[in-house]
Formats: sequence, structure tokens, C-alpha cells
Amino acid sequence: MTRITAWRRHPLARYAVLILALALVGMVYAAFVQAGKPADAALAAGKVDDVAEGKSLFVQHCSSCHGMNAQGTTTAPTLIGVGAAAVDFQMSTGRMPAANPGAQAPRKPPAPWVNETTTRQIAAYVQSLGGGPQVPAAEQVDAKHGDAGRGGELFRANCIQCHNWAGAGGALTQGKYAPNLNEASPTQIYEAMVTGPQAMPVFNDSTITPEEKRDMIAYITQVRAQKDPGGFGLGRIGPVTEGLVAWIVGLSALALAAIWITAKKRQKS
Repeated sequence: MTRITAWRRHPLARYAVLILALALVGMVYAAFVQAGKPADAALAAGKVDDVAEGKSLFVQHCSSCHGMNAQGTTTAPTLIGVGAAAVDFQMSTGRMPAANPGAQAPRKPPAPWVNETTTRQIAAYVQSLGGGPQVPAAEQVDAKHGDAGRGGELFRANCIQCHNWAGAGGALTQGKYAPNLNEASPTQIYEAMVTGPQAMPVFNDSTITPEEKRDMIAYITQVRAQKDPGGFGLGRIGPVTEGLVAWIVGLSALALAAIWITAKKRQKS
């Protein structure tokens, strides 16, 4: 009894009890969260049947790179916590499954087995593993309700360094590049902003709000429809390409003109 009383009076006793209590609370909370997370995520992503079908498809087509439980391998990263939006973006753009992993997965036609249903099912399964950004609703990407003017300001402030002012894309370091946005759907543009594929940073809702994302989508889709006032747009890559073409074409025209004038003078003489 004396030993117990002395331990209670020890100056570090209160801290030991506090640490033990916090540890127990954390363990209980984690247990409840992990138990409820798959069900909650599955309901948020869609039907529970989609999760089961998605798991089967994942094991068949994706586990060789990402692992049987999407935990990741030396070949591909973990998918736990990436969310349904990342799956929908990668599969709908044909980047996944990747035939030849490299510095960057290029956009290509989706695999024969990839369609709207299989993409939704695998997305639901991945969403059930640890949550993450979900596929945006139709009203979130509706360019008709966006402000293209404000979207242009946001795009120029955050995106033109890589994607060019017209979304034409451009080269980056170590074999990577910012892709052309002309083929991307409004949903894919939104998903890219919230998931940050490849070398792209993540623009979460605290950085760029959903309304601002919709404004940017309105700008990007509007620029596509604009006609190039100078004629041939040269891919809208920028002034370097335009200057190079003007230099080559201009010098060639001057050289041809000089040759023609010289030939005419010789004929007269």
C-alpha cells in the first residue's frame, strides 16, 4: 500500500496516466473509424455491389502492379486514399492500365474491357479502401454556369507555367510533360485538379474552391472554340514557335526572291 501511494505521488505519475489514457482513446477511435470507413465509402461511391465487382476486376487487371490489396508495389504506388476521382481520371483517359510504365503515362484510347461500368466499379472499390476525392457531379463541371473571365485569371495564375495559356501543354523535366487539355472532358479536368496526376500538384477545395474550378473549366472549354486571328495556330505553343516559323519562312522567302531577281537580271544581260 505504501508503494502504491508513493507511486501516485511520483511527479511523473500524472503524465504516465495521461499518456495511457490518450493511447486508449486513440486505439478505440481508430477501431471504430476503420470498421465504419469501408461501408461509408462504399455507400458514398455507389452501390455495395459495385465494390464487390470492382474488387474482382481490380484483382484481375490491376493487382499485378498495385498489389492484391492496392497497397502498392515497387512497380506502382498504393491506391489507398486516392479516391474514385483518381481512378475515373486514369481509366477514362486510357492512362491506366499502363502497358509500359515510364516517366509519364500518356493519354490513349481505353483498354477494350474499360467502359463506364467497369470504371465505376473499380472506382467504388478503391473509394471503399480509404476514401479520397470522389467523381464530381454534373453541376460541378457545367461550364455554362461558370465565369470564363474569372476562370481565365485563375488559369493564368496557376496553370499556364506548364499547360500554356491555351492549354496546349508543354515539356517538363525528367521526361515528363504537361498534356494538351483539348481532349480532356470537363469531368477529367476537375478530377485532375483534385487528384494531381503525374507531375501536377493537387488543387484542393481550400486552394481553389469548387466554384473557381468550374470557372476554370469554363475558360478552358471556351478557349478551344476560339479561332486563331493570325490563321494557322501552330499548336498554340507560343511565341518561340511562331518566331521560329516566321524566321525560317521569312529567310526562305528572301532567299528565293534574291535567286529570282538574280536569274531575271542574267536573262536580260
